[in-house]
Amino acid sequence: MISIVVAGQMDKQTIARLVEQIAPGQFEVSIKSDIEGAMAIKSGAARYYVGACATGAGGALGLALGLLGPGLCVSISTPGMVMNEQEIRQQIQSGKKAFGFVNNHAERLLPILLAEIVKFES
Repeated sequence: MISIVVAGQMDKQTIARLVEQIAPGQFEVSIKSDIEGAMAIKSGAARYYVGACATGAGGALGLALGLLGPGLCVSISTPGMVMNEQEIRQQIQSGKKAFGFVNNHAERLLPILLAEIVKFES
């Protein structure tokens, strides 16, 4: 199973539930604070981090960006931008581990993100 932490400032329970519904049996999901989530990635205790907030950046990914650096983090949506499927796939293939997005985009983006992670990890 692929370990994934759900952090960020908004809708953690909903996002964790969505991960389990979209990819049943594929992910070991844990809900953590931002610092716990980022440290889990840094220590290798988890493989991926997803976080949501109203902007897809600050509250979703800010702490992870500070602890992990821009090489491992990316906002896949903001209020004015939503990455397309190919762009999201490229982010995973390039080694990104922490993904921030606008909480209202979760149902649209998580199926793409999770499918590519499963494919990449296979």
